[in-house]
Amino acid sequence: MAGSLTSEQVESYERDGYLFPVGVFDATEAAEFRVDLEAFEDRWRDSPGLAHPFVQYLRDGMQVVSPAADRIARHPVVLDVVESVVGPDLMVWNCELLVKEPNSPKMLTMHQDHRYWGFGSSGDQITAWIALSEVTDANGAMHFVRGSHLLGDVDHHDTFGADNILSRGQEITVGHDAEDEVVVALRPGEMSLHHGLMFHGSGPNRSDMRRMGVAIRYVTPSVRQEVGGVDYATPVRGDCSGAEFLPLPVPTSDFDPDTLPFHERMLVVHDNTLGAGAEQPMAYDGIRPVRP
Repeated sequence: MAGSLTSEQVESYERDGYLFPVGVFDATEAAEFRVDLEAFEDRWRDSPGLAHPFVQYLRDGMQVVSPAADRIARHPVVLDVVESVVGPDLMVWNCELLVKEPNSPKMLTMHQDHRYWGFGSSGDQITAWIALSEVTDANGAMHFVRGSHLLGDVDHHDTFGADNILSRGQEITVGHDAEDEVVVALRPGEMSLHHGLMFHGSGPNRSDMRRMGVAIRYVTPSVRQEVGGVDYATPVRGDCSGAEFLPLPVPTSDFDPDTLPFHERMLVVHDNTLGAGAEQPMAYDGIRPVRP
């Protein structure tokens, strides 16, 4: 298989369900991306003209409303790494900017992504999490549970915790050996990969430093949406002509008026998928989605 990882790294990912650290940007490039995304935040966080709370655009489909996020998601070094694991035909299902402000109580309960994405039994999906700041246990790094992806889908319950970043506060109901839990510490420009069935979560930011990263959810054209209806994704490499996902356009400016209608339709599908079976409406960082 083509790509930039060694066979030993791929075997490690397949065995453990994760791989880190993988260097993708040097310090200068990571700093430039951070400047671009923080400028995006500064320009738009208080804009009265957005149809949804600003955080919702950061958490769902950011590659459709931000050219800077799109550049990160299709960066050739990142794609080379992802290709090493899932093959050459790649689409971005979602891109998120994940920030924990200094001394923030925001956290994520231990959960699996796969259970809420609506992709059935397909394993042809992967999350690439790219650090744009130093990421430590003190400022809210993720924790992975080694080998947990081999356990399949496990039961979850919804907590809807006020400080939970997850849309439902979803949490696994099974325990795990503490010795299998690893802290995903990263430097700016380093990336982690994790499988959709990986048990993972993170604690609050107990530091005076802003923790900042971009999570990109890649799928292959073989993946099918089984819950939310016709879904959307951004083709970024290879031949994606066999995909059932409808292609998302690439923005040429912030909140490009040509891409916003696609983003709006995508949000409806994702809300239906992520919220299926929930007892309460979802929320993004405690803020409920707005629907016209």
